[in-house]
Amino acid sequence: VQLVESGGGLVQPGGSLRLSCAASGFTSGRYTMGWFRRAPGKEREFVAVITWTGLSTYYTESVKGRFTISRDNGQNTAYLQMNNLKPEDTAVYYCAAGGAGWGHNWGPDFWGQGTQVTASS
Repeated sequence: VQLVESGGGLVQPGGSLRLSCAASGFTSGRYTMGWFRRAPGKEREFVAVITWTGLSTYYTESVKGRFTISRDNGQNTAYLQMNNLKPEDTAVYYCAAGGAGWGHNWGPDFWGQGTQVTASS
């Protein structure tokens, strides 16, 4: 299984970015996907998760109303639309997939290599 993220970059506070995560190697399309992030000097934290159907999503409190997770199963790709970015959103963002659990208790089986997101003026 391979997860490849793209879409990170530098944006001014208040700006937007959309991250993509292309998955390959799964034998079935029925796998949870989501995002974590690690800010400088901090532990990795959960950001958002989506079921394989796309019908259920869950977000960490700090991004609710600003971030939207979605997926296109035909393209085996998940997305994280990030609006109104704040300096505290600056982190390496990791795509993840598979595993068990939900929300902050989700434990993925597979991880991407990460993409840097920086919100700074």
